[in-house]
Amino acid sequence: MQRIGVIGVGEIGRAIVTGLCEGPGERPEVFLSPRGARAAAELSRRYADVHVCASNQEVVDRAELVVIAVRPPDRHDALAGLRVADDTIVVNVMAGVAVEELRKLLDTGATLVRAIPLPAVRDRDSVTVTWPSHPVTDALFERLGGVLAAEDEAAFNVFSALTATLTTHLSYLATLSTWAAGHGVPPEVAEGYVRGLFQGLGRALGDESRSLARLAADHETPNGSNERVRTTWFTPASSQALAGTLDDLLDRLT
Repeated sequence: MQRIGVIGVGEIGRAIVTGLCEGPGERPEVFLSPRGARAAAELSRRYADVHVCASNQEVVDRAELVVIAVRPPDRHDALAGLRVADDTIVVNVMAGVAVEELRKLLDTGATLVRAIPLPAVRDRDSVTVTWPSHPVTDALFERLGGVLAAEDEAAFNVFSALTATLTTHLSYLATLSTWAAGHGVPPEVAEGYVRGLFQGLGRALGDESRSLARLAADHETPNGSNERVRTTWFTPASSQALAGTLDDLLDRLT
C-alpha cells in the first residue's frame, strides 16, 4: 500500500503515521486531514512523505487506504458527504461504530475493516485486532507490531472492551505510588519503584507456557503478603463488579 490517508490526527492517528514513517521498509505516502491541524502540521514537517490536505475529501481522493480515526461522537460532522470510491479500503478505528453503520454513513461499496490500534503502534510494538481479516490491512498492521484477526464482529467488540481497561490499570499503579508517597517515600522514588516493579511483571507475561492464573499463583506465597492483599481487596465481589462493568460497556459497544 503506497498511499495512505488518515482522517482524524489525534493520538492514534499520530501513532500510526509515526510507526509507518519510522519503521523499516519503504515508507508510504501519507495524506492527513486538516482535522487536528497542529499535529498534522508537525508530522508533515518531520516526514517528507507526509502531506496535509485541504479537506477530508482530498484525503479520500488521494489515498488507496483511508484510516478513519475521529472521535466517535464527531463522525457525522467529519464524514457527512464524503464520496468514497468502491475500490478504496477504509480502516475504521472508531470504538463502537459497526461496519454496517459506517457503510450507511459513507454510502459506499468500499472494503470496510475495523481495527483497534493502540498508541504503542508508534514503536511497532503492539498487536492490532482487526475484523474482518483483509490481506492489505493485515500487512499494514503487521508492520506496526502484529495483527490479531477477530473471528466475528461480536468477538471484535469483546477485544474493544478489554482495551478500555488500560487507564484503570495505570490509575491503579498511580494509586500505589501516591500511597507510598503518603508514607514518606519521595514521590519520584515511589513512582520509579512502582514502574520497575510492574515492568518486571510485564516481562513475565511473555512466558506463554504459563496461564495468567498460573503466573498469579507463582507470584504468591500461601498466607503471604500478596495473598493477603488479593483476598482482602480483590474479592469475588470485586471481580463480579469488574465483569459487570465490562458487560455494560460491551452492550454500549454493540
